[in-house]
Amino acid sequence: MRNRLVLLPGWGLGVSPLEPLAAALQGLDEHLHVQIEPLPALGSCDLEEWLDELDATLPDNTWLGGWSLGGMLAAELAARRGERCCGLVTLASNPCFVAHEGWPDAMPAETFDAFLSGCHADSQVTLKRFGLLCAKGAADPRGLSRLLVSGAPHTAPHVLMPGLELLAQLDTREALLAYRGPQLHLFAAMDALVPAQAASALLALLPDVEIGLIEQAGHAFLLEDPHGVAEAIQAFLHECVDD
Repeated sequence: MRNRLVLLPGWGLGVSPLEPLAAALQGLDEHLHVQIEPLPALGSCDLEEWLDELDATLPDNTWLGGWSLGGMLAAELAARRGERCCGLVTLASNPCFVAHEGWPDAMPAETFDAFLSGCHADSQVTLKRFGLLCAKGAADPRGLSRLLVSGAPHTAPHVLMPGLELLAQLDTREALLAYRGPQLHLFAAMDALVPAQAASALLALLPDVEIGLIEQAGHAFLLEDPHGVAEAIQAFLHECVDD
């Protein structure tokens, strides 16, 4: 199914941030079927359980993609499926969301720990703060933040917490190196959650894949400019199919 792209959303905000991108992609190519799949609602942060759930739910032999946490999970699933995955597209997805000695170009651990504590205390307040950070760097950050948060599903804290805990422990570098299919990774220069330097670090790790940095955009660039992002993805898909 080289004409099917499955997109996974980021943490906490649901599928609505991906809907304008899906519509833009299908407007560019009527033969491309774009499927947005919600993240699993699991009470565990065990990566294998998340991948088992996604592997059982998602159609085989498709393109896999996602935004932020969704892109990280898509990378892990692509590596698991190997030749049963047509290619990988990630949007604002850092191989490691939380910085450590081996990957410093990420969110400081103390900042993430404050997020984790905040979510445990009041998940809705934390989601609003998260929405503001996603929208930072946009032309209208407050408007974009309101759009992000208003479209978010009302998810119970016991479902939100495992996703955050998974985000803290994920390291997709081995998966990205193991997956031999085509890859496109897009980052934003003004991203307040994933430092722009992560794009250069990923290019050093994976010199043979396509990596782009979108100027004057923040973490939610897919919602701010869905048509521009769709054009970049479509060009990548067509180039791979033509090859």
